[in-house]
Amino acid sequence: MTKAFLTRRLAFGAVLLGHWPWTAALAQTPPANGPTPPTLPPAPMLGKNWQPGLDPTDFLVSEKLDGVRALWDGQVLRFRSGRRIAAPVWFLAGLPATPLDGELWLGRGSFDRLSAIVRRSTAVDADWQTLRYMVFDLPGAAGLFAERVQRATSLVGAGSPAWLQVVAQERVADTNSLQRRLQTLVEQGAEGLMLHRADALWAPGRSDALRKLKPQPDDEARVVAHVPGKGRLQGKLGALQVEMPGGQRFALGTGLSDADRLAPPPVGSLVTYRYRGLTPSGVPRFASFVRQRADE
Repeated sequence: MTKAFLTRRLAFGAVLLGHWPWTAALAQTPPANGPTPPTLPPAPMLGKNWQPGLDPTDFLVSEKLDGVRALWDGQVLRFRSGRRIAAPVWFLAGLPATPLDGELWLGRGSFDRLSAIVRRSTAVDADWQTLRYMVFDLPGAAGLFAERVQRATSLVGAGSPAWLQVVAQERVADTNSLQRRLQTLVEQGAEGLMLHRADALWAPGRSDALRKLKPQPDDEARVVAHVPGKGRLQGKLGALQVEMPGGQRFALGTGLSDADRLAPPPVGSLVTYRYRGLTPSGVPRFASFVRQRADE
């Protein structure tokens, strides 16, 4: 079997696993007597926006944490992209051998400070002692989501470090209860809600079984060009030309600060934007820039 053939097979496997980028690191044949490539956890389960008409009683509801996604495979803690997180030894020693999916979290309204802490190449113990690892699923595990939550709660129980917690899940009675829950949390500074079908099996990639609900929906797009500014923006960025996963392109200019316009997100980077519905062609209405997604 040739190296080229193995590379094509592994690349195809990455597509089947939801384009999980870690597979690319394994798309090279190891030396005949070389070390065995590491076993990597499966691709994460990703949510879609909540849609009117869905029955919230089919879902378990939790707060949407404005944190940094972190996946633990039993030995290594990684970002969503697969890049290793430089966590302190004592932090990793407090995690179980079971794979976990969750978010590193510092509290509401603290994303920028959290991001700076967890993306350092060398961990600072004092900073890591201020954050929590909030677990919301057991990736790759069998059973329904409600069952996986129970197992996670038992796993992260007595004897676990205080900073290792399972995200609280609850049921709501109807759509009105869901909206009241959303309004209450947003007024307290939360981003919104996550809804996960209680009867859903775990599956990698973007899933209908996992939904996010915010006052304004958001999504991600890739920067493909910088549009020069005009008038008062002469000499600065006017807008980002971005591309959605489906291939639609649009100009994203609202929400950019002066600092963003002087040092815009580079071409190829991912950005998060909020919007108010979609046009018939699927392009976001009234899209507003939120932030560049950090390189993970």
